[in-house]
Amino acid sequence: MTSEFIEGGASAGDDRRPVFQQMIERACDGEQAFDLILVHSYSRFFREAFEQEFYLRKLAKHGVRVVSITQPVGDESEPVHAMMRKVIALFDEYQSKENAKHVIRSMKENARQGFWNGATAPLGYKLVEAEKRGTKIKKKLDLDPVEVETVRLIFRLYLHGDGNSGALGVKEVVKWLNRNGYRTRRGESFGVASVHKILTNTVYIGQWRFNKTSSRTRQRKPDEEVITIPVPGLLEPQVFEQVQRQLHARSPRVVAPRVTTGPILLTGLAVCATCRGGMTLRTGTSQNGVIHRYYTCSTCARKGKSACKGRSIRMDKLDGLVTDHLVEQLFHPERLAGILGSLTARRAEKAESVNRRVMALQREVTEAEDKLKRLYRLVEDGITDLDDVLQDRLNNLKAERDRAKAALEAAKYQIAPGIRIDPALIERFGHSMREKFTRSAAVMILGTDSIVADRAAAPNRCRFPGGDPVATLT
Repeated sequence: MTSEFIEGGASAGDDRRPVFQQMIERACDGEQAFDLILVHSYSRFFREAFEQEFYLRKLAKHGVRVVSITQPVGDESEPVHAMMRKVIALFDEYQSKENAKHVIRSMKENARQGFWNGATAPLGYKLVEAEKRGTKIKKKLDLDPVEVETVRLIFRLYLHGDGNSGALGVKEVVKWLNRNGYRTRRGESFGVASVHKILTNTVYIGQWRFNKTSSRTRQRKPDEEVITIPVPGLLEPQVFEQVQRQLHARSPRVVAPRVTTGPILLTGLAVCATCRGGMTLRTGTSQNGVIHRYYTCSTCARKGKSACKGRSIRMDKLDGLVTDHLVEQLFHPERLAGILGSLTARRAEKAESVNRRVMALQREVTEAEDKLKRLYRLVEDGITDLDDVLQDRLNNLKAERDRAKAALEAAKYQIAPGIRIDPALIERFGHSMREKFTRSAAVMILGTDSIVADRAAAPNRCRFPGGDPVATLT
């Protein structure tokens, strides 16, 4: 059997490569799909000597060899040939680190000269050509008149609200922007992460910071390695500092979050019927060595039976009841049609908000053009002279008109077409999801507030609050 695994653009410096991991899993799944992996060079397989040796030995245990076309080393059962391959791996690792060092040094020098490193500018900025050196075009950041207003609006909403409310949180800012038809540069809805990144980016006060984190480990680099480059700012520094103080005061590290996640399905959902305390994981081992997992009352575990006599239920049984109930309720065609209908309505609502913004921008363009016509008429009729004050007024009106026109074109681009619900497609999707849902170990809970393991009112039964027993456990 012959298979081809291609992963373009991925660095061989680590194993965070999906196609590479797929190849390793296929080679080691016990089916002996192939016994030879052919690479252009060992550096294409791995550029880190220790990790390369680890994967080579793992493959060798399953009878799979790695052979390089351009670096043949012969039979590796011979010690000298194995040594040659290890020496090649060390040189590849050294060369990779040297190349990375030279690249980052060039990028740091490019940043020191005020040129932009990267492809996409932050929201509120555009890339303009600064100079040309041979075939290379050097670019710098410049303000985008349309997006500047959106960025300032985000900061204003976070600090002061929209005039009808107090200061908004990050999530409420996101909701406000999406509800009023604002979209990202790609025409997508705003998200919490993107808005938080905007609120914490020092580029908006004229300080672009380059080389802050390691591209491999994502760890923060020392301050002496960070390069701060002046760029055109669009906010007052005191406004930015006020936002940072407010973000810090609202941080989950300062104020404990309300929701806690965990490695089990019903973390934070299953509660004890007696004391309403959370159900936590407990394991036990039978005489034949089989490990069983239970949901048990955390109040009893922490405070003893004087606080709660304790409730326990087999994890697989309760999980099974929940998943079966969800499959029955969620993935029927009628339910899916209702969900898709709701999504269609929400999409139409978003489209309506975008349309409202388009109409508002059209009014702005019309008003600006009317004002310009009136001023031109005054000059043509000889009622007033084109002095410096009038010239500044004309320039400001032209800038407002051009900004509104650019925003109008961007908003029109964001209008999404309608969608059509196909009953046959819904049926196939529901059938596929029911199969995957029951087979998968990872289950997503949708719209469930809490689940009560009630063995006092009805032994070995699981109830949803306010509802009838879903099933009887045996």
